[in-house]
Amino acid sequence: MPSLDLQSRLKLRDGNEIPILGFGTYELDGRDAYNAVKWALEAGYRHIDSAEWYENERECGQAILDFCKDTSTPRSTIFYTTKLKSNSGYEATKRAIERSLKACGLGYMDLYLMHSPIGGPQAREEAWKAICEAQSEGKLKSAGVSCFGVRHLKEMVGSGVPVPTVNQIDLHPFMTRSDIVTYCEQHSIALEAWAPLVRGLRFKHPDIVKLAEKHGKQPAQILLRWSGFVAIPKSASKDRIVSNANIFDFELSAEEITALDGLDEYLVTDWDPTSTP
Repeated sequence: MPSLDLQSRLKLRDGNEIPILGFGTYELDGRDAYNAVKWALEAGYRHIDSAEWYENERECGQAILDFCKDTSTPRSTIFYTTKLKSNSGYEATKRAIERSLKACGLGYMDLYLMHSPIGGPQAREEAWKAICEAQSEGKLKSAGVSCFGVRHLKEMVGSGVPVPTVNQIDLHPFMTRSDIVTYCEQHSIALEAWAPLVRGLRFKHPDIVKLAEKHGKQPAQILLRWSGFVAIPKSASKDRIVSNANIFDFELSAEEITALDGLDEYLVTDWDPTSTP
């Protein structure tokens, strides 16, 4: 296995590259969102994940711009993601993309995701058409989806539309999503874990604690090292933001990863629209 670090990137099916470790901003707003993103960038993260739904696109974008200005860091080195709040038709999606583009102030978005499959087949089709058009216009570099189940992905693959580069889902040892993972891997769709820390619900699980003690690491660091997927941990604490990035000086063995896979209990940490019609 090649050695990894905080700057390691995964090549997407469209040729673009995504940093394997990012910083999530769900439930961060206002000054908290701005500060957390600045701290993450200062700690070496180069991947920031936002969403229209989070109502923090402006703060995330401003933090990125200020960091780039203060450190003479090119904007092109920061990977910025945001998401479509609702699948409400072609025109509504075009307007949403413009709102997000204006809010972040970054000139373009590196990755734009449909936040969920909710809305039905026609709404998904229309939203995806608008997203792909925005990509061709240079408003976003890569297009993907979030919380899509196998049926939704099959719908896209079967219709002949461009296949999404990413599927961002709830993914951790207690929710391994083997069916979705397998399908995505078969179609070269990168997997991104939006709750890799299980929202703190399993930090005290004896198997996690045992591995943390064995490797001299924190439970959060064990969880982040498990997946092999792109992960976007979130924290409002500067110390934890730094700690979550300090995961590339150890590895879990194949046996340890298999044991963690065995913890799967279909634990939904927030929502699960993967089976929606």
